Amino acid sequence: MKTTRAMTLLTLSLTLACTGLAGCKRHHETAGEKVDHFGNKVQDTLDPPKGPAEKAGRSLDRATGND
Repeated sequence: MKTTRAMTLLTLSLTLACTGLAGCKRHHETAGEKVDHFGNKVQDTLDPPKGPAEKAGRSLDRATGND
């Protein structure tokens, strides 16, 4: 009886811990995406693309994650 109760409490606590960690993940990704977007703007200001082909290439690289 005690082992069943202990296993239930352990499972419940692990489930709650994993749920809490999963809920925090998106916030950090959003902050990182904002930093990346700001970096891209700075790069475009300091070193603008030199023509339509380079502009299209940068857009394609950023869309596929090959910065």
